[in-house]
Amino acid sequence: QLAPLERELRHLARRQPGCRALMDHYGIGELTAPTILCELGDVSRLSASRKAVRSAGLDVGVHRSDRRSRAGKLTKQGSPQLRWALYESAQAACRPTSPDRDDYLALKARGLSHTRASLTIARKLARRCFHTLRELGPEALEPVD
Repeated sequence: QLAPLERELRHLARRQPGCRALMDHYGIGELTAPTILCELGDVSRLSASRKAVRSAGLDVGVHRSDRRSRAGKLTKQGSPQLRWALYESAQAACRPTSPDRDDYLALKARGLSHTRASLTIARKLARRCFHTLRELGPEALEPVD
C-alpha cells in the first residue's frame, strides 16, 4: 500500500529544486530530503543556522544556577519529523565513505556514545541544510509540474 506513495515521493524529490540541493549532502536521500524541506520550509524566516537546529529540537538545554552551568538533555521542542529525518541522515556519518567520518570518530574518541555523536552530526547537518536552502532562496520551494 505504501509502495506507490513512496515511489511518488521519490519522483517528487528528484524534480523539486530544494530536495535536489539537499540530496547533495551525504546521507540525505529521496525520502529524507522532502521531509527536511517541508519541515524547515522558508528559511528566510530564520535569522541564523542555530535557529534551524532549534526548530528541529536538537538543541541542548542548559541548567544554570549562580555560576554553575551544565548541559542538559535535548529540548525536543521542535518538529519530531525534522528531528527524525536529520538523525537518520546523520546515521550515515559512521560509514567509512562519509565526509563526516573524521568528526564522528573524534566525537567517539572523546567518549561520546554512538547516539550522542550522531546527534552532534545531525545538528551540523541541520546547519548545512539551512545554508543550502538560504543560498537557493525562493527557488527551493517552487512547485513542480
